[in-house]
Amino acid sequence: MTKIHPVLLWLLIASPFFCSGQTPKSPKPPASSLQSGPMVGYSDMREVMLWAQTNRPARVQIRYRDQANPTKAHLTNEVLTDRKAAFTAHLLADQVEPGKKYTYELLLEGRPVSLPYPTQFQTQSLWQFRTDPPAFRFGVGSCTYVGEAEYDRPGKPYGAGYEIFTALAAQKPDFMLWTGDNTYTREADWNSRTGVLKRYTHTRSLPEMQPLLANAHNYAIWDDHDYGPDDSDRSYWLKSTTLDAFKLFWANPNFIFDEGCTGTFTWNDCQFFLMDDRTFRAPDNMPDGPGKTYYGEKQMQWLMDALTTSKATFKFIITGGQIVNPAKVVENYSIYGTERDRLFNALAEAKIPGLLFITGDRHHTIFHKLDRAGTYPLHDLTISPLTSGPAKPLAEELAQPTYVDGTLVTDRNFGILSVSGPLTDRVLSIQFYDQKGVERWSRQLKASELK
Repeated sequence: MTKIHPVLLWLLIASPFFCSGQTPKSPKPPASSLQSGPMVGYSDMREVMLWAQTNRPARVQIRYRDQANPTKAHLTNEVLTDRKAAFTAHLLADQVEPGKKYTYELLLEGRPVSLPYPTQFQTQSLWQFRTDPPAFRFGVGSCTYVGEAEYDRPGKPYGAGYEIFTALAAQKPDFMLWTGDNTYTREADWNSRTGVLKRYTHTRSLPEMQPLLANAHNYAIWDDHDYGPDDSDRSYWLKSTTLDAFKLFWANPNFIFDEGCTGTFTWNDCQFFLMDDRTFRAPDNMPDGPGKTYYGEKQMQWLMDALTTSKATFKFIITGGQIVNPAKVVENYSIYGTERDRLFNALAEAKIPGLLFITGDRHHTIFHKLDRAGTYPLHDLTISPLTSGPAKPLAEELAQPTYVDGTLVTDRNFGILSVSGPLTDRVLSIQFYDQKGVERWSRQLKASELK
């Protein structure tokens, strides 16, 4: 009779399967561990960041292949997700070449996850000193409210029209700009880290959103609702926690300061300046004056320096609230008149070409154009909402001389912006679509008009 080693016998007896008479269960299929994603983050010539979230600890990795030469596969770093980081994983594809398209698959516990839509990313092209910059297109939207009845305010549901993400994905943008209020923290959320992470997770898990996340590169800023409570400012007590959540759930290429979401990125010959209108912001109802900051001193200085040194054809300043609209209502920059005047004067004195503001927040889409003596007009393209409740501007706003007639959209919508043409004659095309994907209006701006 074969004797069992005493240590082995103790291990067998101690096993819960031995005690219960059960047999070990096979591992759950990897798809059941996936909470949201995969999402494609920033893209550059030498690397691309990808992202995924699980619902339990899991080993996560991405396997990717050059579309034109799929025989060789590459792997990102592997991440073991954990509760502290809301089970999120940032996965770096660093074996890429400029100007390539790649297919990829998500691996959980070393096994591929089957998804009902294609997954791909791209690297930016090395066009400088070689060719004209390639044409590209990007989506823009703000104000994404995803309903959760037990935590929503009673009454008519505020979030709806989630099919807008299907319409947006059908446009096949190269990347997506999320311009604030990308999730809405509620009363149950904004006083604790647990609440903030639960809200970010709930919004990111929307099924209709997943194909867009998986195939367009994604860049984001925040506004009040994903920063804190409604109309929150620099006094918000949990802003370091919401910044941590923002960094966990988005994959921007950089953060200029230790606090806040300020950053920048380029796409071909254009540069995008991601501005933070909350972290350094004085309260809305504070009397105007030099101390009533919106962007704050160090962010203003960085922006002016960055704009001055930028060689980009179009320079897009991305920020939450309206900038050009002169009506001193709600949270427009106009109620911060001292800082607004300072910024506008600095922009005029620096003679910075190609400038355009992209904003959100107001739950309607509208175009404002501010004529300036001796230089080109300042344009502000407000794009909102994606899935939040639509709202109309006040009558006095439509009476402003800056309002561009025919550009108001008061239901859920998104923008598709395209840049094309030779370097010496680049053109920005602007198109707006409703939640069903029906075009509502379009305009064109030539770079030569912004000089």
